[in-house]
Amino acid sequence: MQKMKTTIGYALILGCAYACQTAEAPRKASIDAHITGLKDSVVYISGLNDEPAKSDTVPVKDGKFSWSGTVTDPRKVFISTSGQYMEFFMENNPVKIEGTVDSFYYSKVTGSASQDEHMGFEKSVKDITDGQWPLYQQLHVAKDDKVKAALEARIDSFRMAKRARIKTYVLQHPASPVSVALLADMAVMGEFAPIDSLYRQLDPVAKQSVSGQKLSERLIVIKRSSLGQTIKDFSQNDLDGRPVKFSDFKGKYLFVDFWASWCGPCRAENPNVLRAYNTFKGKNFEVLGISLDDNASKWKEAVEKDGMPWKQLSDLKGYNNEIAEYYGIQAIPSSFLLDPNGVIIAKDLRGTELQTKLAEILQ
Repeated sequence: MQKMKTTIGYALILGCAYACQTAEAPRKASIDAHITGLKDSVVYISGLNDEPAKSDTVPVKDGKFSWSGTVTDPRKVFISTSGQYMEFFMENNPVKIEGTVDSFYYSKVTGSASQDEHMGFEKSVKDITDGQWPLYQQLHVAKDDKVKAALEARIDSFRMAKRARIKTYVLQHPASPVSVALLADMAVMGEFAPIDSLYRQLDPVAKQSVSGQKLSERLIVIKRSSLGQTIKDFSQNDLDGRPVKFSDFKGKYLFVDFWASWCGPCRAENPNVLRAYNTFKGKNFEVLGISLDDNASKWKEAVEKDGMPWKQLSDLKGYNNEIAEYYGIQAIPSSFLLDPNGVIIAKDLRGTELQTKLAEILQ
């Protein structure tokens, strides 16, 4: 009888412990920020919801703002002011942010384990970042083609070095949300095969996270424009409202240039594309512009001002351009180089790299 009472007693203790554990409130996420000099009345926080298009509007008073709720899993979050933004990682823990409006992007974030991971990675590539930025500044003002080519080669070497470190990081941290985010960043403009190869090495937990599932969906889209794929025969109207198809250019090398009148880097690259066009137009080569404009007059004005004589197409839907959406164009300028059979043989050629590639195949 005594043994039965003891057994019942243990059962009651265990049952109470389980009940207390299950009754414990789930951990919540929160943000408490103080940004000195911030005069905006609201900030916009995106990435908290599982739907990427949704954002939270949070009131600001005396440079301070706060938010609380839950996030499904650790992820990258973005906070935007009227003129700046910052990004950081968070999970269901209290996060504190301190900074100044003049250096909002570099605000200090504490309380997030995944942010600490991210900062560890950033520290590991600081030598690359510090080496790259001065070269971009020099390239911006360089005039001589040989100087530009040398700078681009050095920048590319830094870029390849960073990709190698990303690969090492992902392989060493396959379950980390930082690994997922690094691959998602690569997938904005990167080539499908190497990103897919690393995605396959991720831990199932990372793949099944909300960010991991979005990355999987993104890979399906960018596979359509991977090297060796044949371009889909889309049709859009030119500047005169006449439909033009990709198949109209079959039999020629075709440089497909995604751009827009409002895109500063695109407009800066247009003279280089014009130079390529003038150099190779009589050698079985054409250029086709795909504009992500939504304003016909601004589109036409930019074409005329930049002196672009090649065919220009647009459905005037902005980033919702049918061709751009199908191929997952998320940043411009972006480009494909097609062979005479419409097969993608190169992507995102810019500067002297474009001239070199065309000379290689056309001369």
